[in-house]
Amino acid sequence: MSQEPLGRSDAPGLLAAVVVVNVVGSVPAVLGGPDTAWFQSLTKPGLYPPPWVFGVVWPLLFTLLGVAVYLVWRTDAADRTTALGLFVAQMAFNVAWTPVFFRAQNLTLALGVVAVLLVLAAATALVFRRVDRRAGLLLVPYLLWVCFAGVLNYNFIAVN
Repeated sequence: MSQEPLGRSDAPGLLAAVVVVNVVGSVPAVLGGPDTAWFQSLTKPGLYPPPWVFGVVWPLLFTLLGVAVYLVWRTDAADRTTALGLFVAQMAFNVAWTPVFFRAQNLTLALGVVAVLLVLAAATALVFRRVDRRAGLLLVPYLLWVCFAGVLNYNFIAVN
């Protein structure tokens, strides 16, 4: 398990990883989001947070993901390729959720996407942990938020 400390020479790669993950993660919001008339017409579950929360939480989570993927990327650990493959797969499902929920307006399929995302994110965290313990720990807030997203998505189905 690699645990080398980050140094000044890591700054460009670390910054690039954080920026790329934030850009990839935010692209779906351009395709549609909570500002649509359809979403505004939905009954919001009681646990739906104020809209500004999403604008704070997602960049923070994507930043943590960027740091974690950088920590894994810079190693030569045996599980590195598996870890990066899982990371890409879970990001694909993360990115897929927004158009499924907001553009396709399919709450049930979106819940399925979240379920697969949760499994992939958990697997990613476990393999990241084997590569670099810090990287695995950095995914814990993301896993908690994905769990919350699943509960929230389910509650949207229940009240609509």
